Amino acid sequence: MLVIVAPGQGAQSPGFLSPWLEIPGLRDRLSAWSDIAGLDLISYGTTAGADEIRDTAVAQPLLVAAGLAVAEELLGTGFPEDALPGLAAGHSVGEFTAAAIAGVLTPEQAVALVRERGQAMAKAASVTETGMTAVLGGDETEVLAAIERHGLTPANINGAGQIVAAGTTEQLEAFAADGPARARLIKLAVAGAFHTRHMAPAVQHMRAEAAGLPLGDPRTTLLSNADGAAVATGAEFVERLIDQVGRPVRWDRCMATMADLGATAMIELLPGGTLTGLAKRALRGIATVPLKTPDDLAAARAVISKETAQ
Repeated sequence: MLVIVAPGQGAQSPGFLSPWLEIPGLRDRLSAWSDIAGLDLISYGTTAGADEIRDTAVAQPLLVAAGLAVAEELLGTGFPEDALPGLAAGHSVGEFTAAAIAGVLTPEQAVALVRERGQAMAKAASVTETGMTAVLGGDETEVLAAIERHGLTPANINGAGQIVAAGTTEQLEAFAADGPARARLIKLAVAGAFHTRHMAPAVQHMRAEAAGLPLGDPRTTLLSNADGAAVATGAEFVERLIDQVGRPVRWDRCMATMADLGATAMIELLPGGTLTGLAKRALRGIATVPLKTPDDLAAARAVISKETAQ
């Protein structure tokens, strides 16, 4: 089974869109979605610096638009039924990309809704000084116990020995001084404690923005970050998308579901590398193609042809 995944915030880097703009039609797609996002996505993806694209209100629409543009190049505009992967999933904001590929949202709806998400999360993050710290290695039980002891939230449980703790700056400083044994802590360059109670105002804003939105039901298996389960209806998936802003991302469970369903190959949309890296450690034997430059499209198409022929 072929899996297509979309990375979350933090995957972006300065200039990551530049080589892709040589592909006919891709610039036009991004220009149209820039109007929806109210941002010059092409400029942000080519000439903007690291600090500019770290801004939550910029990073989220940029990542979703970039992922969708490359997905349309790979699968076809509108994501034709016969081109769909067996399974789609996204990490955090990448779920908007996955939802559009599966037909729950149109690309335009995804970009518009993620614009609201990015702005609302940035606003919520400004209320209290908060942050996130990646925890690499260590015993998972001990890591989770240490996170709880310091009043933090395990905001991302990514599998392959990677958990992200989130909370106030004071809590994270105490955690750094008294962390779990045999684990490496890395402070993340993010604006706040995403996927925690600190995002409650953003959840309320998203619920209001999504009310009455016309939705489709998934046309392929679509996994939820909440628990790794496949979701049958568009209404349920969008409700989970909204709740996800203030709840932990369980990418470990998404990968467990992929294994249970027989995933054999994974393509990670632009800017690829993070999720395929986790898959190499947690999903042994799976073929992986991270899309970083247009040169990677040939390998991705070869994987699609092989999976289609089986």
